[in-house]
Amino acid sequence: MNKIFVLDACALIALVKNEEGASVVSDIYKNADNGGVGLHMNRVNLLEVYYGLLNESGVEFADKILQSVTDSVVEISDLNQTSLREAGRIKSKYKISLADSIAIAETSVSGGILLTADHHEMDQVEQNEPGIMFRWIR
Repeated sequence: MNKIFVLDACALIALVKNEEGASVVSDIYKNADNGGVGLHMNRVNLLEVYYGLLNESGVEFADKILQSVTDSVVEISDLNQTSLREAGRIKSKYKISLADSIAIAETSVSGGILLTADHHEMDQVEQNEPGIMFRWIR
């Protein structure tokens, strides 16, 4: 089985907006395109990207990015029962957003690596949940 990377919203936004860390995300995308790794994102985290782009750049751009991601190598998933329970555990233990708790849960359940830049919410999880792997893009 290939290594799995889980995208959170800030990682995808960094790529879309060419922010610091975009090259890290781009390299992993390329590796996924070549079959070297798996790339995964929960629909809730994709929604977080979509509504942010909708507010900042309008419907045409937001729809373009949404279509691009859904047509790409990224596996978009819904929240299954196992991830739901893990997200609930994470959310109740840490002061983090619901979307971030879902990204962390998807990472935990898949045994993957969370691709993120969100130190503000995720540092506490990384310090206290040694079984959950993080790849910081900046």
